[in-house]
Amino acid sequence: MAADEKDRLGNKLREVERAREDLYFAEQDRKLLEKLRSAKDSETDEALKEAAARGRCPKCGARLQSQTLHNVTVEECPTCHGVWVDHDALQELGKSEHEGWVARWLRYEFRK
Repeated sequence: MAADEKDRLGNKLREVERAREDLYFAEQDRKLLEKLRSAKDSETDEALKEAAARGRCPKCGARLQSQTLHNVTVEECPTCHGVWVDHDALQELGKSEHEGWVARWLRYEFRK
């Protein structure tokens, strides 16, 4: 084998090695991009689900309706009659009741 042929064979082997490295890193980049896209898609899906859930009953999915009770706005489901109150509104309702608003509410609910 001549020295020329050895150099040519060595160059070919180095080119093949570089090509394999390029393929490997291209595959790694593709996997990383796919992972980033799926993470972005899942974040977008979560944001859309949260936006769709706002104003809807978590139990049955019906649109909540605002009701005012003792100058406090609460959200009520017309289908399952669930009531949702935020922390501040609950505190305000508790302040306005002196004889136990929970007891009166339970009596009202179970009277039906």
